[in-house]
Formats: sequence, C-alpha cells, structure tokens
Amino acid sequence: MTRAAALLPAGFRHSMALASVPAETSHMILAVIALAAVLAALAAVYQKWKLYGQADKMLDQILEHEKIGLSDIQEGALSALASKAIRVQEKIDCEIDRAQEEKEQVKSLISNMSHQLKTPLGNVMMYRDLLETDISPQQRMLFLEKMKKQLDKTDWILQSLFKMAKLEQGAIQFETEAASIRETLLGAVNTVYARAEKKQIEILAEPFADVMLVQNRKWTAEVFCNILENAIKYSGENSRIRISVHPLEMFTEIRISDCGMGIRQEELPHIFKRFYRCSEAENIEGSGIGLYLARLILEKEKGYLTVTSEYGKGSSFHVFLQNCQL
Repeated sequence: MTRAAALLPAGFRHSMALASVPAETSHMILAVIALAAVLAALAAVYQKWKLYGQADKMLDQILEHEKIGLSDIQEGALSALASKAIRVQEKIDCEIDRAQEEKEQVKSLISNMSHQLKTPLGNVMMYRDLLETDISPQQRMLFLEKMKKQLDKTDWILQSLFKMAKLEQGAIQFETEAASIRETLLGAVNTVYARAEKKQIEILAEPFADVMLVQNRKWTAEVFCNILENAIKYSGENSRIRISVHPLEMFTEIRISDCGMGIRQEELPHIFKRFYRCSEAENIEGSGIGLYLARLILEKEKGYLTVTSEYGKGSSFHVFLQNCQL
C-alpha cells in the first residue's frame, strides 16, 4: 500500500477495494453480507420465540400444578426466568396446601361440633316433650333440672369451641404478666369444688411458697380447671386429688395428681389432640376439648404441659410456667 493510500480513511480504502474487484464479485459480497444480517435477525427472533415458548410452557406447568423441568434450560435469561417461575410455583403450592388444611380444619370443627352438641340438644328436646305431657309437679321439677344441666353442658361446649377457634386463629389478644400462682390455683379450685364435693373427692394442696409466674391469670385458671375437672370426672368417689408446686431454674412446675383410672401408655401421645378421648372414656360424659385447650393456652404463655400415668392407678399432669426474671 502506498503512503497516500494509507493516509485515507478506512471507509474509502474499503470502497477502493470493492472498486478494484469485478462488479460481479462485489455484488456477491454484498449479497453475503445481507444474508448474514438476515440470518442474525432470524436468530434473534428465534431466540425470543424460544424464550416465549419456554415461558408459556412454564406458565402452563404452574397452572396445571406440574413440576417445572430444568433439564433443557441452560444458563442465561431463560435460566433466571425458570428459577423465578419455580419460586412462584412453590409459593402458590404452599398457599394451596395451607388453604386446603384450613378447609379440613373447618370441616373437622363443624363435624365435631355437630357430634358434641347432638346428645345434649337431643336430651333437651326430649325433656321439653315430657314437660308438655300430664306429669306430676315432682316430675316436672326433675325434668326441668335435667334440662338445665343439658343446657349448661351445651353452653360449656360452645364456649370451649369458640375459645379454641379464637386461640387457633390468633383472634384473641393474649397478654401475660407476673401473677401469683397461689391466687390462680385458688380460683380454679373454687370453680370445681362443688363437683368434687358431690363425689366426696378431696382436693389437697401441699404447702408451698407463693411465686410470681408469667401468666394470663384468667386463661391459666382455665388450664387448671380443665385438668381438675378431668381428674374429678375420671376418679372414683372418696378419692383424692393432690396439687404440688415445684420451683425450677427457668420454670415452675405445678403438678396435679389423681387416683383415677389412668391412661394406657400407647394413648399418652394422643390425649392432647383435639377431640381425642381414650377408649375407656367413651361411656363417660366428656368432649375431648379440655386438655387440647389447656395445651393451646400454655403455648400462648410460652409454657408447656406434660403427663405421666400408670393405667389403673392414676395420672399426674405437669404444668410448667415461666419464672419472672428479677
């Protein structure tokens, strides 16, 4: 190349180069360049079409609840899109599972409410029919008293179910404070005392120093009432229920022991389940709500509940409440 040609701009040099070749050859070169440009454009369109096709396929997989496959996806924009699609799918599946679980819970709750209320409401209707017949004043008073007991039972079941549902859904503002365990226990014992006296069951508390524990007094009293009511229900007449308090490092244990029928070892893991009743208790009046509700309340208070039992000799329920930090 001459010195003068080297000083020319590159565009001019290419023009000169094309000018130096035959016209037929230059047309062929231009055609090849144009073809390359068309192919590049088609490749870009194909890539976009492929990306769109894969995105459409992934959306269909999400809608049909099918697992998104990654075997054909390499690194790049498509891989990032697939990763996000999988996260969306996992979140949707999680929400669907949660909704299905809540649906089953509501279904179970309605079914159990119907089962629990069927007997007392049936008895109320029967007593109502009897009261409409020609009966003596003494019989009328007897049936009225029986009707009242069934209505009280219905009210208790409904109140327990409402409490349970509200606690499960977090619909109750649950506040705790430092409160005297002696006062809470005294309130619970006073609530069940008449039932215990009717069966001539003694409720004995071992001497203990009062301690301030983290609790919601109203709800903690409900825990002790439910445990004591079970102890009275499943214990024979002229027996004893013992209450003892044992301070520990982080918690204080409140132990309630009875001399009742006890619980079989294979049934111990199930007694805190909602509506669960031991096989021996099927013919004894009850709902299977009390212990489940007690555990639910203690979980809200950051405490817990355990049980030890010897079948035929009695059971001990161990309530653990947090000590107040000094």
